[in-house]
Amino acid sequence: MTTAATVVEHTGRGPLTTEELAARIARDIPAGSYVNLGIGQPTRIAEHLSADSGIVLHTENGMLGMGPAATGDEIDPDLTNAGKVPVTELPGAAYFHHADSFAMMRGGHLDVCVLGAFQVSHHGDLANWHTGDPDAVPAVGGAMDLAVGARQVLVMMKLFTRDGTPKLVPACTYPLTGAACVHRVYTDHGVFATGPDGARVLETYGVTAAELGERLSVELRI
Repeated sequence: MTTAATVVEHTGRGPLTTEELAARIARDIPAGSYVNLGIGQPTRIAEHLSADSGIVLHTENGMLGMGPAATGDEIDPDLTNAGKVPVTELPGAAYFHHADSFAMMRGGHLDVCVLGAFQVSHHGDLANWHTGDPDAVPAVGGAMDLAVGARQVLVMMKLFTRDGTPKLVPACTYPLTGAACVHRVYTDHGVFATGPDGARVLETYGVTAAELGERLSVELRI
């Protein structure tokens, strides 16, 4: 591991696995936060939150106090997260109508949300509900509400598509979910802060910041 300016470069290993990435994000969520985990990869973060963190998980389908995924005899078909994955409940868990759940999201009552993404611009624009392809099925869910309602928006995604196309871009070419809403992007190859001044690389995994700069079409600050 080497350090360049404020960048921590983990060059003695490969890219993060999904579980490693989920654990990395879990470490950055402040204790006592109210948090929404988006459908897909972000739900894995629930498995890496310590019991004494005081973090309360919210789901848009009407639950507060969600625990890790349910297995075996724990599975209750009526107790799922927004992605329809069976989950457990923690002491003090509460259930409520969808309308109340979305009011929490839109009303600024969530400290953090973690969403997946098709693209994120270096200024923090988010595209995660539609690729724009004629045959693609749009999937808005609560992403637009979370993008504008959560106090801090984090993205968990692969940095490149299967064909090597970067997903951290100068400008999103897919329909936007929200403009200038993403604060930080966590990927298998690195962690980035986004904002008005562009993208700043904070950590790298399996590559150096310079190598990432050669593969991305955005200018990375350090």
